[in-house]
Amino acid sequence: MSDNITERRRATRHRVLKGGRLAFNGGGGVDCTVRNISQTGARVDVADLVGLPGSFTLLIDVDHFMRHCHPVWSHGRHVGVAFD
Repeated sequence: MSDNITERRRATRHRVLKGGRLAFNGGGGVDCTVRNISQTGARVDVADLVGLPGSFTLLIDVDHFMRHCHPVWSHGRHVGVAFD
């Protein structure tokens, strides 16, 4: 890989390893692992992307964190979300 890769994210990412939950309207949701987070979004890992809706709420109980978000990319079990 090149050392000249330009970072295009608007906010600096911070690596984390925290348990979270993607909560859906109607009380549904899936557990996730938050791998990095910034002011504008996060990368989370989920067991299965099937049934993931177009918007949801990311909850990280240990930090009392709650943000409405939507997926912007996915690859395997990894999902990039942008905060609304």
